[in-house]
Amino acid sequence: MEFPCQVGGKIRGVIAFIGIGSNRGKPADTCREAVRILSETPEVQLLRSSSLYLTEPVGPHDQPWFINAVAEIRTSLSPRLLFDVLKEIERRMGRTEGPKWGPRIIDLDLLLYGQDVVNECGLTIPHPELHRRRFVLVPLCELASYAIHPAFGVSARGLLKRLEDPCRVEHYDPSVTQEGIRMAFETDEHGCG
Repeated sequence: MEFPCQVGGKIRGVIAFIGIGSNRGKPADTCREAVRILSETPEVQLLRSSSLYLTEPVGPHDQPWFINAVAEIRTSLSPRLLFDVLKEIERRMGRTEGPKWGPRIIDLDLLLYGQDVVNECGLTIPHPELHRRRFVLVPLCELASYAIHPAFGVSARGLLKRLEDPCRVEHYDPSVTQEGIRMAFETDEHGCG
């Protein structure tokens, strides 16, 4: 599918949603920097980004909580090229391979690409974990609760209502420290993992 790159300063193309996450270094600043880099990427127009959310890690709990967000973009890049751009941004920002669900400096996931369903080597759209993860669905619903999961025919709001993921997701408050988060977790029996 080909699109003219720009018309009147605006990119014509497909609406896509990008999941953003970090729990190493200064994760809120890292997520903001990823959004900035994405907004400066050729053939990508940043439309909106969600609030930042403080999110409980999925899997191992002996790591800092994450900061997560979702960005809505319009792009004339193909799904594969957009995916490659996201991986290049991660690499430039210092991402290295690590354990699944482990700590990371930055994570950029291609969640939705229009209403396309893609199953290629190394690329699945919609993201295969999208409908299972509160840390993705909460910021996605902030931006586009009406967005339809093309494989299920259910809106993001509907997926969130049906979700059984117990992981906690809260609006990010920069005054809350990791120690405060850990103490709250230890006094609350309800957790994920």
